[in-house]
This record gives sequence, C-alpha cells and structure tokens, in this order.
Amino acid sequence: MQNQDILIHINGEPFVCSAFMKLIDILSYLDFNVKLVTIEYNKEVISNSVLSEVFLHHNDEIEIVTIVGGG
Repeated sequence: MQNQDILIHINGEPFVCSAFMKLIDILSYLDFNVKLVTIEYNKEVISNSVLSEVFLHHNDEIEIVTIVGGG
C-alpha cells in the first residue's frame, strides 16, 4: 500500500499526516490527553467518544482546546 499524505490544519497551523489516520491517532501522536481536551472538527464540536471513528481528510480543520485548572 502506498503512503498518501494529506494536509490538515491544527489550531490554524498546517500539518501533514497520513491519509489513513483517525482523529484519535493525531491527538495521540501530538501527545494530547483526550480526557483534557475539547475538539472542534471542521467547525463542529465533537464528542470524545467518536474520536476513534473520524478519519482525517485533506483540508480538515481541527481546533484543540486544552482544559487547564487553576485558581
């Protein structure tokens, strides 16, 4: 099988990845704890329960919002 790369955007920055990656894969690769982030995928907030079902496509837009505790 031939490797096919696609261009996506993560928090507004271009990012090249494999066309065979799922959203959960890219979050894991970038070392995000999925329990501590909110994901906007192509301008729609999605549940963390579907991250392993979403395949990435060319020009997808992903916004990752990290939850930070403080006081």
